Amino acid sequence: MAKIKEGFKGERLISLPEDLLNTYSKDPLIGNLYVRKIGFFPRVKFHYVQKEEGCDYTMLIYCTEGKGWYKIYGKTYVIEKNQYIMLPPYVPYSFGADDTDPWTIYWLHFRGELSSSFLPDKYIPKPLLPNEHSRLQERFHLFEEIYSCFSMGYIKEYMVYSSMCLYMFLASFTYLEQYRHITTPTHKEYPFSSRVIYYMEENIQQNLSLEQFASYFKYSPSHFSMLFMKETGVSPINYFIRLKIQKACQYIELTNLKLNEIALKLGFEEPAYFSRIFTKIMGISPSQYRKKEA
Repeated sequence: MAKIKEGFKGERLISLPEDLLNTYSKDPLIGNLYVRKIGFFPRVKFHYVQKEEGCDYTMLIYCTEGKGWYKIYGKTYVIEKNQYIMLPPYVPYSFGADDTDPWTIYWLHFRGELSSSFLPDKYIPKPLLPNEHSRLQERFHLFEEIYSCFSMGYIKEYMVYSSMCLYMFLASFTYLEQYRHITTPTHKEYPFSSRVIYYMEENIQQNLSLEQFASYFKYSPSHFSMLFMKETGVSPINYFIRLKIQKACQYIELTNLKLNEIALKLGFEEPAYFSRIFTKIMGISPSQYRKKEA
């Protein structure tokens, strides 16, 4: 069976030279906590990494689709959609994608004097399930901010800023209850549709059916659809798709992501289907929209 470490269709990753990172680590604003390498791998079949002697950095793996596995301290664990792990430095381990349902992962390597402070007590998968408190999209946005600044890391000020953002990003995993402790549309004074729309936004990268939405809110599909349409005038799935295209417009205008990468990030496995839906809603194709808004 093929085993691949890197080099996947749709992957994104950035690293900086070790000598530059060593120089930066002498600055306390960077050296206490900093990124070594960062990336995103979509549906990476045959992905496999083995560290027989460990490594000198901590690794975060956040699985958003599919599943994978990892082995550490002689035990093998499965990591599934909406779970994350942190793997410690200087400890042998291996990990890889599931053969039949390969994972999509956000990942980063980090180092620093304070890096061990973010390590869990146990190295078991931890859940990050979407709900009305989850703030998933804010976490994804923070990842993109770190990624963008780290890509400019040859300029020291950008490296400093990426380190500052890394504190918040790691804390959103390690201090999950505190991260979620903000006002979200869960109270009775919020309309039903507001709660549903927030949940849709949190799941913008997923392909969810009417039945899945209804199940989460504990209604039958028909009653759920009726309640949502009564408040919005639009069917739930139609609204969900329009939110995806709205998010696609933001990615097109505000990032340098390729159109097929945007499609994958929004749960469209076929870029051609994404293009058709985008064109139907926006009146022009994604590539035309990019030219128009450039």
